[in-house]
Amino acid sequence: MANDRLDAVKAQIAKAAKRYHPEGRAVTLIAVSKTFEPVDIEPVLEAGQIDFGENRVQEAKGKWPALKEKYPGTVLHLIGPLQTNKVKDAVALFDVIHSVDREKLARALKKEMDAQNRHLPVFIQVNIGAEEQKAGIPVDDTPAFVRLCRDEIGLDVKGLMCIPPAGEPAGTYFALLRQLGEQVGLGGLSMGMSADFPKAVEMGATHVRVGSAIFGSRH
Repeated sequence: MANDRLDAVKAQIAKAAKRYHPEGRAVTLIAVSKTFEPVDIEPVLEAGQIDFGENRVQEAKGKWPALKEKYPGTVLHLIGPLQTNKVKDAVALFDVIHSVDREKLARALKKEMDAQNRHLPVFIQVNIGAEEQKAGIPVDDTPAFVRLCRDEIGLDVKGLMCIPPAGEPAGTYFALLRQLGEQVGLGGLSMGMSADFPKAVEMGATHVRVGSAIFGSRH
């Protein structure tokens, strides 16, 4: 059952946080509901889960307006790539954007946030493994891009986000993202998924994005 899996994930997060951060560290669990229907999502909402993540604006538009109306207080995170032609819909529906990865998108988001008077917190996506097929700012360019987004464009930059290369030990990349965050003065670290979220918490994650470990196999 989804509720049992949700409880198990929360217990793993709490254990990792307590073991490696005995002083206490708040970790936001984002339940990644992409490809799942409202009938799959509602039990997790009923269990008290607040934060959810979606990869695609169009898919989220089809299910989340009604869910958010029924469950006020839900926080919806966009964790997938965002095209500039979807910015208007994204700003209207989502509450946090995790995938700011280029200047054109950053400027489009700020313009639309001003137009809608919805100033959403954002994360900068870093291409932590320098993979050609993945989006994200190169590691060496991240400090300058953070300054651009935060100081010139005026976005509310809360932190950094990454997806480590598949098949490699994730801890090294999580540690690198934490170092980058410290370098640019950002406390938010969106990192860790179903396969590696305890390690991400160990490395300092403030947000973990967990899907199949909560919802089961994707449809």
